[in-house]
Amino acid sequence: MVQAYILIQTEVGKASLVAESIGQIPGVIQAEDVTGPYDVIVRAQADTVDELGRMVVAKVQQVEGITRTLTCPVVHL
Repeated sequence: MVQAYILIQTEVGKASLVAESIGQIPGVIQAEDVTGPYDVIVRAQADTVDELGRMVVAKVQQVEGITRTLTCPVVHL
């Protein structure tokens, strides 16, 4: 199982709607609107890195109101 944090910037005033929409995507553990340089932070999981990448590109980035994403895979050193 691979987990990652997805940091999201949105259009002005869209953070809550984006977080709510992303929270419905299978594989998303948590989606919160936050303050700071990013507007939404998501924790997601998938069976493989490739599956995680497909989820981000095919589902997360397609949500209306997103302007930029940054995916940060969780590592255990």
